[in-house]
Amino acid sequence: MGFVADTGPGVIRVAMVDDHALVAMAVRGLVESDPSLEFVGHAETVAELFQRVGPADLVILDLRLRDGSEPAANVERLRRWGARVLVLTSGEDPYLIREVSRTDVLGIVRKSAPPAAMLAAISAAAAGDSIATTEWAAALDSDPSIESAPLTDREREVLTLYASGLGAKQVATRLGISENTIDDHLRRIRAVYHSVHRPANTKVELYQRGVEDGFLPGPTSG
Repeated sequence: MGFVADTGPGVIRVAMVDDHALVAMAVRGLVESDPSLEFVGHAETVAELFQRVGPADLVILDLRLRDGSEPAANVERLRRWGARVLVLTSGEDPYLIREVSRTDVLGIVRKSAPPAAMLAAISAAAAGDSIATTEWAAALDSDPSIESAPLTDREREVLTLYASGLGAKQVATRLGISENTIDDHLRRIRAVYHSVHRPANTKVELYQRGVEDGFLPGPTSG
């Protein structure tokens, strides 16, 4: 069974889709330990979440649900609903991990992660930041469908700085060039990724592409 809470002012609303009650209870406890977050509800399926829980800014989604739904389809439905998505996995199905790694998720985290690491991932995802994990990197490394993007050295510099969290103006200052030039580089980078069928329309997607191609520092375990 799920539960629903009323949000307070200025908090980020977090919901969960998982058909294991104990996991949901543990995650709820972690979320409620952070005053900037509010746990607004839990459901066993995405459809149930839509029916029973109000709007959420972030949904923590179990990779494999007993209703037989496709992980990628679940992510797409939640993104259309307006929520960011953080995926939890037991690591039991590499194929599904690879499949969901190609969707618009902010990260893939093991359910066995230490509580502090899990809370850090949830807090980062709630803020809209990508979470680099060994699960995500391994899925990308083993995916033969990924074709490297032919970026110049300067474009790699721009991608690395921008996707790591800096704004265009900050990147321009760091590299000693104009903000307009940075914008031109970003347009070219997105066009290059589009040409190899790897969309990079958002900053999150640019971060994902940078991790995939090794332009950004690799994730650390633990």
